[in-house]
Amino acid sequence: MTTFLIIVVGLIIVLSLFINYYPSFGGKITGDKLQQLKQSKNFSKGKFNNPTTTVMDTRIKTSISIMRDFIKGNPKSRPEQPIEIDKLQLHLNDEKVKITWFGHSTLMIEIEGKILFLDPMLGKSPSPVPFGNRRFSNSLPIELEDLPMIDAVIISHDHYDHLDYGSILRLKDRVKKFFVTLGVGSHLERWGIERERIVEQDWWEQTDFGGLSFICTPARHFSGRGLTNRNSTLWASWVIVGEQSKIYFSGDGGYGPHFKEIGDKYGPFDVTLMECGQYDERWAPIHMIPEETVQAHLDMRGELLIPIHWAGFTLSMHDWTDPIERAIRAAEKQGVKIATPRIGEVVNIDSKDFPRTRWWR
Repeated sequence: MTTFLIIVVGLIIVLSLFINYYPSFGGKITGDKLQQLKQSKNFSKGKFNNPTTTVMDTRIKTSISIMRDFIKGNPKSRPEQPIEIDKLQLHLNDEKVKITWFGHSTLMIEIEGKILFLDPMLGKSPSPVPFGNRRFSNSLPIELEDLPMIDAVIISHDHYDHLDYGSILRLKDRVKKFFVTLGVGSHLERWGIERERIVEQDWWEQTDFGGLSFICTPARHFSGRGLTNRNSTLWASWVIVGEQSKIYFSGDGGYGPHFKEIGDKYGPFDVTLMECGQYDERWAPIHMIPEETVQAHLDMRGELLIPIHWAGFTLSMHDWTDPIERAIRAAEKQGVKIATPRIGEVVNIDSKDFPRTRWWR
């Protein structure tokens, strides 16, 4: 019994040291940073909260069923072969708005001579350690060494499939400004990014930079990178406004009335980049099903819909092509224009000839 207790205590100490000192877990929010968070009307009782009541099913029965399904797995939750991708060709002197999807929720936007990177998760696995749950593609649309200077990186929240430690390390010297939600700046500072290059925003706050406006808007989700910091940082969607174009980036989140509220305030949008994957009825409040994705696009008064948060990693039990197939059916039923670009394929939102092939088949 003594030996057993020593082993248990030792494991607890090792786990504690790992969580506290391994940099991938991010930074702690203390002092003036914590006081700033407490000023937010979305922060109460030591954590951030959703605009709409969002109750997760935490019953033991539900937790066991989720664990069982993940262990059992779904052979169709990943493609049989690595996804083939297009190699990206940048058009830096072109004033037209071009969007390139890197898979999952990572996107590069060329807008009015500026380059934006949204949730640049470029690693091989969405976890604090670089193994397991491998990316569907073997490469990226462009090598990071070939990237020009990036004007702004936008982060929707601090989950590993959206904020990746290794990606930030490789990008940080190529980025002018990081636009993040409240609290996320602590992670970036721990990873060596100067506070002057970080702009933290609360919901409905706007920052103008380089001729563009970046507005942090509500989402229905949660946050956290460790065992004890759930909802310690804010999650959000983002509105990007240029002189000629408006873009909406959903980040992660469940369906709710905030979509119509954002659409009424800032719409109509030329394009919505809208989550449509990694859903399950057991966590429906925090991830939309594809039919809700299309409805959210309509609420936003969007012109062109590009579904995201799929074809990158397996984070749910559905078939990997289920999100896009369902989104297409719902879009056709509702008369919504939907683009289905390959990873690395450029979408020119000013063109009537946007990608519509079913490349995953």
